[in-house]
Amino acid sequence: MATETPVTGQSLRHSLSIRQMTMIAIGGVIGAGLFVGSGSAIRTAGPGVLIAYGVVGAVVVLVMRMLAELAVAAPDSGSFSTYAGREIGHWAGLAIGWLYAYHWCVIIGFEAIAGAAIAHRLVPGVPSWLAALVFMCVLTGVNLVSVRSFGRFEFWFALIKVCAIVVFIALGLVAILGLFPGRAAPGLDNLTGQGGFLPHGLSAVMAAMLAVFLSFFGTEVITVAAGEAQRPAEAVRRSMRSVVWRILVFYIGSIFVVVTLLPWNSTEVTASPYTAVLKNLGIPGAGTVMDLIVLTAVLSCLNSGVYASSRMLYSMASRGEAPAIFARLNARTVPAAGVLISSAVGFVTVAANYFLPTEVIFQFLLNSSGAVAVVVYLCITVTQIRGRLRLRRTGAEDTLSVRMWGFPYLSGLVLVVLAAVILGMGNDTGKRESLVLTLIVTAIAVVAGLVLQRRKEIR
Repeated sequence: MATETPVTGQSLRHSLSIRQMTMIAIGGVIGAGLFVGSGSAIRTAGPGVLIAYGVVGAVVVLVMRMLAELAVAAPDSGSFSTYAGREIGHWAGLAIGWLYAYHWCVIIGFEAIAGAAIAHRLVPGVPSWLAALVFMCVLTGVNLVSVRSFGRFEFWFALIKVCAIVVFIALGLVAILGLFPGRAAPGLDNLTGQGGFLPHGLSAVMAAMLAVFLSFFGTEVITVAAGEAQRPAEAVRRSMRSVVWRILVFYIGSIFVVVTLLPWNSTEVTASPYTAVLKNLGIPGAGTVMDLIVLTAVLSCLNSGVYASSRMLYSMASRGEAPAIFARLNARTVPAAGVLISSAVGFVTVAANYFLPTEVIFQFLLNSSGAVAVVVYLCITVTQIRGRLRLRRTGAEDTLSVRMWGFPYLSGLVLVVLAAVILGMGNDTGKRESLVLTLIVTAIAVVAGLVLQRRKEIR
C-alpha cells in the first residue's frame, strides 16, 4: 500500500460518517494517559488530584469551545494550525502545526510502549519490543488503507473503552455506597486520611497538572477529522456539545472512584489504579479484563496519533509549510508519506525499547511531551481571541453559529491559567527539564516559521 503511485490534484475524501465522528470524539481522549498516567498524578497530589482534573478539565472545555467556534465556521484538516496561520501569521500556523505533529509522533511511541508492556503482562512469553512492533505495523497499515479503515477501527476501539469506563464507574459507585457484596462502604477515610485531602499541598496539585494535561490531549482530534467528515460542521458541533459530560464522567468520575475506594499512596494505585480497584473488589479475572480494556484504549490513541499527525502534515504541505510530498495522495486518497513518517517515530521507539527498560522509555516520553499540549492550547486561545476581535471589527461576528462563552473574559482567563501552568513548571525542579525541552522545540518551530514567512514575502 505504501508503494502505490501518488495521485496529484485530489483532495481528501469526506468518508467519515456522523456515527464514526461521534465515537471518535467521545473516546478520543481515553488512553494510557488516563488509565496509566493517572497513577503518577495520584501519587504526586494524593486525593487532591481531583482538583487538578477539575481545573484542567474546565480549561480544556473552554479551549474546545474556542476551537469549535473556529472549526464550525471553517472545517479543515489543519484545524488550529490553519486558523493560527490566518489570524496570527503564516509563521504561527507552521510553528504550531509542526509542534502538534511532533507531539503526536511522541505520543505514538508512548502508546506503543504502554501497549507492549500490557501485552507482555498478559502473555509473558511475548517480548515487549515484539508486541510494540506488531502494534505499530498493524495500525500503520490500517491508516494506509483508507480513512474509512481508520474510522471503523476507531469506532470499535472507542465503543469498547467507553462501555468499559461506564461499567467501572457503576461498579465503583455501588462499592462506595456499601451495596457491593462483602464490602463495607469506605466512607471518606481514603479522601481525608493518609495525610488529608492535600497531603503535599497545593503545589503538588500544580505539579500533577502536567500529567493531567497530557491525558486530556486528543480532544481536538475531532476538528482534524472534520476535514474528512461527511457533514463536518454538524459533526464538530455535536462532538463539542458533549465535551463537558465526557470530562465529568470519564475523568473526574473514574478518578473519584479510585481515590475513594483505595489509599492514594498504595503502590498498586500508582502502578495501575483501575486494575487495583477491580482487584480490591474481588472480581475474578478483573485484572486481565482491565488489561485488555486498557490495551484497547492504548491502541485507539496510537491509531488516532498516526491519523492526526499525518493529516496535520498534509494540511501544512498543502499550504506550502511542509515538504510537498506530504500533500501527495495515493490511489486510496491517503497521504501515505505523512502516515509513514508519523509512524517512523514509533518504530524508532520500539527499537530503543529493545535496548532500554520499558519504564525508562515510558517516563521519558511522558515528561517530554506534556508541555507541548499546553503550548498548543495557548495557540488555540490566542487564535480565537484575535479571530473574534477581527470579526467584531468588521461587523461579521453575528455570522458565527457557535460562539465562545463569555467572550472575551473567559478566553482571557484561560490564557492566564495556561501561562500560570507554564510558570509553575519553571518553578518545579522536577518539571523544569521538560519545560526547557518544550521551549527549545517551540523556538525552533517559531524560527522556522518566521524564516519561511520572510522568504514568501520576498518572493
